[in-house]
Amino acid sequence: MMDFALPTPLDFFAALVNDDDQLPLLEAAVAIAQDEYPDLDVQQVLGDVDQLLARLRRRLPPDAAPLQRLRGLNQFFFRDLGFGGNVNHYYDPDNSHLNVVLRTRRGIPISLAVLWLELAQGLGLSARGVNFPGHFMVKVNLPRGQVVIDPFTGQSLSREELSERLEPYKRRNGLVDDFDVPVGLYLQSATPRDILARMLRNLKEIHTSQEDWTRLIPVLDRLIVLLPQAHAEHRDRGLAWAEKGDARRAVADLEHYLAHAEDALDIDAVAQRVGELRRELS
Repeated sequence: MMDFALPTPLDFFAALVNDDDQLPLLEAAVAIAQDEYPDLDVQQVLGDVDQLLARLRRRLPPDAAPLQRLRGLNQFFFRDLGFGGNVNHYYDPDNSHLNVVLRTRRGIPISLAVLWLELAQGLGLSARGVNFPGHFMVKVNLPRGQVVIDPFTGQSLSREELSERLEPYKRRNGLVDDFDVPVGLYLQSATPRDILARMLRNLKEIHTSQEDWTRLIPVLDRLIVLLPQAHAEHRDRGLAWAEKGDARRAVADLEHYLAHAEDALDIDAVAQRVGELRRELS
């Protein structure tokens, strides 16, 4: 009898993110929640979003101009459905789980953006995500120019408002005076892979700050699948395995990091940690 092993949630995610040209952003973003909700039916969530799109399309004339479609979308998403930022519980991991965001209609900028983008693109709008520092944005190209929207509030932002929001980031990173760069450089389109990485790194930050190694490791598993060249994720997973008391897995990940991170500043510290873990194993 042949044994057909069911793909794990990580296998499923790996298959979705395998090819940049065919990467289904919404499906891969929903799949992230399978670590927290093992019984989650990803296709059901996609179907729920399709139903929202069908409702939205019925409200608009078939020949609606792009600006009319954008206004209809924002009215539907932010006002009628009430999607918005989870101001009271910003660091709740569920803000990154799209099955929950769809139900509660509360999230963080990037999770709200993924749902909004799916609807915008379903209406034929030229909409993209923007990896703006500190706060994910969306942008739409219209015949008369570009509109940048904060998915947390639904507000359209002028160039002046965007510049104002950038000030603290620029000062922190020394990007002032001679090192200043135009706002437009911060408004480049984010690829689906960029967006998924930012979603996962948000979860990584939350679980690390709470020292929740059990939840952190599956997030790092996904980051390593998504970004095979991001060797620092191996280091961080190795340190998480060490915290969980699994010295063997910790050593494997940390040695991978040492083999690939040639000029990293923490090589000596990581090598020392590997030595300690090896003594535990012997």
